[in-house]
Amino acid sequence: MEVLEAAVQEMRAGRAAVLVTVLASEGSAPRDAGARMLVRSDASTVGTVGGGSVEHRIRALALEVLADGAPRRVMVDLAADASMACGGRMEFFLDPLAGRPRMIVFGAGHVAHATAPLLLSLGFRLTIVDERPEQATSERFPGCELVVAPPDQAIDSLTFDAGTWILVATHGHVHDTRVVERTLGQPWTWLGCLGSRAKVAGLRAHLVAAGGDPVRIARISAPVGLDIGARTPAEIAVSIAAELVRVRSGCTRTPLPLSALPDDPAA
Repeated sequence: MEVLEAAVQEMRAGRAAVLVTVLASEGSAPRDAGARMLVRSDASTVGTVGGGSVEHRIRALALEVLADGAPRRVMVDLAADASMACGGRMEFFLDPLAGRPRMIVFGAGHVAHATAPLLLSLGFRLTIVDERPEQATSERFPGCELVVAPPDQAIDSLTFDAGTWILVATHGHVHDTRVVERTLGQPWTWLGCLGSRAKVAGLRAHLVAAGGDPVRIARISAPVGLDIGARTPAEIAVSIAAELVRVRSGCTRTPLPLSALPDDPAA
């Protein structure tokens, strides 16, 4: 019951987690069918499915499930796959428990103001970070957590985990650079940064020169948003929301130009 109670607590708090269940075990397996473990987004666990290397392997897979949201059925040969002398085989089911994903928005300017309602409608929990008290207000950002502090300094007081989404849209290139530089090494699912292509190219070059991880730098979505010719804050907000829908759905199709779509919407 401890595992299930912890799962309920995570979901009520809006945090994603993965419930791991042993479906079957053969041979000298450390746990029988029905054993459960909860893996939280910060990699902490409740319960056990066997300990040792097999549990380490399953916990790592659970964090991947947290990132992509797709359940998995996994068979582990304890000798060949987990280097456990006891031998045997275990089958696991990794079930993602959907909490409301958390989005930290650095910046409370026009784009953030236009984007926030769309992100809330998509199910995100929003934290808005900006040092300007006249911008970061509950009137401008209803339903959002507000952190009134310089964005790069606020990072030390914020919590990041594998399920965190980050949008960098401050009121200056220098601030954006500092925030991206300081969040690059944090755990996150998605990191997007607002800016022109020239600005983004300079940002990437700076991160590389500063010794940033090339793999993580390549994962940054910048300029953020689908290319729909957006110009106004409202249009940019739509492009950002569209990208997030695309990322969460795992869509890899290239969008068709409007001229290729059928005239009849029902066709």
